[in-house]
Amino acid sequence: MQRLPVSPRRRRRGFTLVEVLLVLAILGVIAAMVIPNLIGAQGQANNQAARNSISGFENALKLYAVANGGSFPDGSAEQVIPMLMNPAQDANGKPVPAYLEKQPKDPWGQVLHYEWPNSKLPNATKPAIWSSGLNKQNEDGAGDDISNWAEQ
Repeated sequence: MQRLPVSPRRRRRGFTLVEVLLVLAILGVIAAMVIPNLIGAQGQANNQAARNSISGFENALKLYAVANGGSFPDGSAEQVIPMLMNPAQDANGKPVPAYLEKQPKDPWGQVLHYEWPNSKLPNATKPAIWSSGLNKQNEDGAGDDISNWAEQ
């Protein structure tokens, strides 16, 4: 029995340029639909992480206030954070554990801002704490800053 010669068309085992381009176009359309949603989710996650950092800092300040007759420490973040990280001794001379283990930062790597007495709200009962936000510029709680007194 004699074999018939195989045509060159049947020997082809790769993909044509049109098939490859079609697959790339489909992947491009899928990426164009998915990537904007992922970017938006990252921004929301960073904002929530900043709120969580602010809340943690605020809780440390509340612990300090409980131990100090209900008074929050006066000053700015530069003055207060080192004191919360390295507190002195209590009335009996025993070392007080740190209220903060590390410097509170926002998701963009910036140190949180602090103010007491609070000038941001009239009759404020808690300190003003805020993050500089995505632009990393302190706008005193305005602009893209994230704060503990603004609408959430």
